[in-house]
Amino acid sequence: MSDELQRFKEKVLREYPRLSKDDTFKFACKPGISCYNECCGDVNIFLTPYDILRMKNALGIQSEEFLDKYTITPFDKNQNYPVILLKMQDDDKHTCHFVSPDGCAVYDDRPWACRYYPIGMASPKENDEEVESAFFFLLNEDHCKGHGEGNEMSVAEWRIDQGLDKYDEFGELYKELTLHDYFARGKQLDVPRMEMFHMACYNLDKFREFILNSSFLTRLELEADLLEKLKEDDEELLRFGFRWLKFALFAEKTMTIRPSALGGLK
Repeated sequence: MSDELQRFKEKVLREYPRLSKDDTFKFACKPGISCYNECCGDVNIFLTPYDILRMKNALGIQSEEFLDKYTITPFDKNQNYPVILLKMQDDDKHTCHFVSPDGCAVYDDRPWACRYYPIGMASPKENDEEVESAFFFLLNEDHCKGHGEGNEMSVAEWRIDQGLDKYDEFGELYKELTLHDYFARGKQLDVPRMEMFHMACYNLDKFREFILNSSFLTRLELEADLLEKLKEDDEELLRFGFRWLKFALFAEKTMTIRPSALGGLK
């Protein structure tokens, strides 16, 4: 975790009022508000695996091309796993590649962080300090003029309005990796396992090729109908990727090794 991000998380725990799903607020981001589109630049947006799945499919491109064109992979010596940042354009305002005068060009498939804004969420085990349960908080930044606009909504209503159920479902699966006890015990992934994490989480099309064109299927047993799903369904592939990483990185018994492959290990 970068020092800047760690400081922000500590500030959230220390200073921000905690919200429940029933707490309400007023916010809108729409044409006519003076800052419309101004926040879509010079900002660090961390992409989740499901963000990348949705955006690359919305653009009709392969995951490798999406990662190359629209993301960066920062490195910090304290990182436990690879993270992906949305790349900004090289202009004066460092604007997002997907912002237009009419708003977001990939609005229906915009990232988790953009959907949730101005709501943030903190999770147990995500910080050095003890957090008993997940909580929400309101990001009320001076440059944003959308506060107080629109209808009053509860956090729960905002999540429904922003279409967050599927994002949260995959986000929880992702957290089972990123907040794993393996890291809490001070262990680190070596370079090959970092690359495995990156492929299965972020480069889904490459992961599919790995499953189909390597010795993967001769070593591991899959459920009867799963292989056909993995060939066509990116969401099934991502779920499977999380499951495989628990096996490959943390030695959890989430996969079954074929007896023939076990014979080669004797």
